[in-house]
Amino acid sequence: MRSRLLPLLIVLMAGVLLALGFPLAASLAAAQQQRVVVDRIDDTTRFAALAQYVTGTADSERRGTLQSELSRYQEVYGIRVGVFYRKRDLPAMAAAPQKWQVPAKGELYTAYTEALASRRSHDPPQVWPWQRRTLAVASPVVRDGDVIAVVLTDSPTGALRSRILRDWLLLAAGELAAMVVAVMAAFRLAGWVLRPVRILDRVTHDIATGRMKSRVAAAGGPPELRRLARSFNEMADNVEEVLDQQRAFVADASHQLRNPLSALLLRIELLGLELPTGHEEVGKVREEGKRLASVLDDLLGLALAEHAEADLALTDIAALAVERVEAWLPVAIREGVELDYTGTAAATGWADPVALSSALDAIVDNALKFTPQGESVFVSTEIRGESVAVTVADGGPGLTDEEIARIGDRFWRSPRHQNIDGSGLGLSIARVLLAQGGGSLSYAPNDPHGLRVTLTVPRTAP
Repeated sequence: MRSRLLPLLIVLMAGVLLALGFPLAASLAAAQQQRVVVDRIDDTTRFAALAQYVTGTADSERRGTLQSELSRYQEVYGIRVGVFYRKRDLPAMAAAPQKWQVPAKGELYTAYTEALASRRSHDPPQVWPWQRRTLAVASPVVRDGDVIAVVLTDSPTGALRSRILRDWLLLAAGELAAMVVAVMAAFRLAGWVLRPVRILDRVTHDIATGRMKSRVAAAGGPPELRRLARSFNEMADNVEEVLDQQRAFVADASHQLRNPLSALLLRIELLGLELPTGHEEVGKVREEGKRLASVLDDLLGLALAEHAEADLALTDIAALAVERVEAWLPVAIREGVELDYTGTAAATGWADPVALSSALDAIVDNALKFTPQGESVFVSTEIRGESVAVTVADGGPGLTDEEIARIGDRFWRSPRHQNIDGSGLGLSIARVLLAQGGGSLSYAPNDPHGLRVTLTVPRTAP
């Protein structure tokens, strides 16, 4: 979610900075050009005042003074300047360089014609850094209310374009710094907004995997998410209370039913003594009673497993697997099934040794139960990155993909295995025991036939 929120915030902030930056850049360029235009207007106004007193071609002294001023100006500033009569076919009153004439078109001609209409050049076209052109500014020479000539300047724009580019670079640096600050703010804002969401997601996963005591710390984040965290905690409390009541009911019911069932089985045994030898119905009733007692025992074990807290410790998983294999060897020999351990000799992980032993017992018991005589069951341990996996691979008939999807459900058994003793709760109990410590169970077909049950525990403390 952060990867989707951050680009959105960054794009919005970049859009705001660009929306402000472009007008500001244009404003900086216009301000620099206006400063130049004002200077040129002042210069042309001064030259227009000098040209106003040049009465004609015979006034050589004033004309010479004007020409000297223009030449000096052109020499110092490198700006072409001229005073041109209203009639363009007449020679210039004075110009620097002397043979400079007003062109027939372009910006110089536009400024010249505007000045003839008694308008000073106050808003010439904007000069941009990538344009290599000059800046034309003109002022009219007025005598007795009439425009008799025009003072025209043609300024190079190299310095102006350099100043505009320098201002833009400073602006770009400021925009970049603002963007860095905006990105940092976006990271902080996204972290502040999403932190409760991440905590809520983690706690939801914990509860989904059996850690019902997990709760969301309602600190930080927007008020709406804090309210959501409090509501989630209330919901989790209610769910945990309901589950506790359910477990207590199952445990109490299993416990309370065992005494009447034991008494019933005893009465069946006494009744069997009074019946003729070889009576089949008594044996069937006895078997059903024992099966019911086994189911009650498993229900009680499941309720206790769901209610118990995991006592996690750093455990040698490989050594524990070897120990359980040795414990089940007599059963395997009795059933005519080969039971062997392969894999690493040592692999440590975090687990509850008692719960892990019980889960392994349930898995190995199932493997031996469904493996026919003459086949093999192999138990192996391996390290997989941040976890340790114990795999029990049997040589039984195996399960279909649809059956593998359902394995581990409470009281579920394959229709093909209904004649084999069991309640369908063994793997459910094993899954609950593992989930208490952050472990898990997974199932896959074994090659060439059978089932592979993989028990996984973390290598680091949950």
